[in-house]
Amino acid sequence: MTASTPPTPRASGASIAILATAAFVLVTTEFLIVGLLPALARDLSISISAAGLLVTLFAFTVMLFGPLLTAAVAHFERKRLFVAILLVFAASNALAALAPNVGVLALARFIPALALPVFWGTASETAGQLAGPQRAGRAVSSVYLGISAAMLFGIPLGTLAAEAIGWRGAFWLLAALSAVVALVMQLGMPRLRSPQRVRLGEQMRILRDARFVANVALSVLVFTAMFTAYTYLADTLESAAGVPKAQVGWWLMGFGAVGLIGNWLGGRWVDARPLAVTALFSVLLALGMAGSMAAVGQRFWLCVALAVWGVANTALYPICQIRVMKAASHAKALAGTLNVSAANAGIGLGAVLGGLAIPQWGAGSVGYVAAVIALVAVVAAGLIGGWVLRGVLYLSRAVCAGPCGPARGLSFRGRCCAPTALCCSALHMRLPAGPHSPAPMSER
Repeated sequence: MTASTPPTPRASGASIAILATAAFVLVTTEFLIVGLLPALARDLSISISAAGLLVTLFAFTVMLFGPLLTAAVAHFERKRLFVAILLVFAASNALAALAPNVGVLALARFIPALALPVFWGTASETAGQLAGPQRAGRAVSSVYLGISAAMLFGIPLGTLAAEAIGWRGAFWLLAALSAVVALVMQLGMPRLRSPQRVRLGEQMRILRDARFVANVALSVLVFTAMFTAYTYLADTLESAAGVPKAQVGWWLMGFGAVGLIGNWLGGRWVDARPLAVTALFSVLLALGMAGSMAAVGQRFWLCVALAVWGVANTALYPICQIRVMKAASHAKALAGTLNVSAANAGIGLGAVLGGLAIPQWGAGSVGYVAAVIALVAVVAAGLIGGWVLRGVLYLSRAVCAGPCGPARGLSFRGRCCAPTALCCSALHMRLPAGPHSPAPMSER
C-alpha cells in the first residue's frame, strides 16, 4: 500500500469526527442490548438470566480475543480496516434482527465482539496520528466522546427503543447506521500511511515492561470501581432513592449528559500528567459515588453528587486509554486494545462485586464499596508514579541526621536517615534535590 499525503488540519478534524461517530455506533451495539433484554427474553421464550449471558458473551469475547486480533491486523491500512469493521457490524446486527432463536443471536453477538476491540485500539492510535503529538490527548478524547456517549446512553436508549420499535427494530436501526457510517468513511476519510508491520512477538514485548503492565492493572482497578456502582445505578435510584421506575431512564440520560463534561476535561488534562490526572478523577469518582449513597433522601444533594460522579466516570474512559498508550514504548494499537481488555475485565469484576454487596448490605451500599476501590486505585497510581515513596522520603527530613555517603544510596540535600538510605539503596534509587527535580518517567 502506498502512503497517502498527510491530511490537512481541517481534513484531520473531519476524520476524527467520523471516527467518533463510528465509535458511537459500534459501542452502542455492545451496550444497547442491556435495555433490550426483557423484550427479547419474552420474544425468544428464555429467562432474563439466560438473556443476560449475551452481555457476558460480548464482554468476555472482547477481553480474551482483542489483544491478539489487534496485534495481527495492526499493520493494515486504517481506512480499509475501519470500513471493513463497520460492514461486519452492519451484517451482524442484521443477523441479530433476524435471529429465530438465542443460538443465532449469540452468534450475531460473538462476531462483532471480535472486531470491536480492534477498532477501539486502532482508532485511538489513528486519532493521535491525525492530530499530532501535541494534540493527541484531545483527539483521542474526541473519539472517546462517541465511545463514552454510547456507554452512558446505550442502556437508556435500548430501553426507549424496545418500547418504540421493538428489539428487532433496534438491531435493524444499528445495521443501517453501521452501513451509512461505512459509506461516509469511505467517501470522506483520506487514506492513511500503513503502519510498519511488526512481528507479534515484538509487539508482545511491551508486556515485559513492568511499568506498562502496572498501568494496565491500574485500568482494571479503575473500571472495577466505576462499574461496581454504575452497573446497579438504575436499581439504586429506584430502590434506595425512590425514583419512579418510569423516570429512571431519564435520570440515567441526565447522568450521561453531565458526564460528557468529564470527557472534555480528561482530554485536555491527561497529556501532561496521565497518572496524576487518573488519581485526581479517581478521588472525584469516590466522592461522587459515596456522596450519592449518602444523599439518597435529599434530591438536590443527590443531583450534585451524581453530577460529580458522572463527570469523573466519563473522564476516566479517555484518561485510562491515553495513559496506557503513553506508557507503551511501541505497539500503541496493541496497548490500546490491552486497555480495552482491562476495562472489560473491570466491568465484569465490578458487576460481580456490586452484585455480592447488594444482598449483604442493600442497594445503597454499592457506592461505598466502589469508593473504597477507587481510593485503592489512587494509592496504586501513587505507587506507579513514585509519589508515595517520594512522599515518605520528603517526610523523613524531620528525623534525618548526618550526611550520606555514596554507598548509602540516597542523598537529600546532604542529609539522610538510616531507614531511608537503606530503603533507597535496596531500590537503587536516588532522589533529586530541590523544587525543580524531574518528574518520574511515567509523568513526562
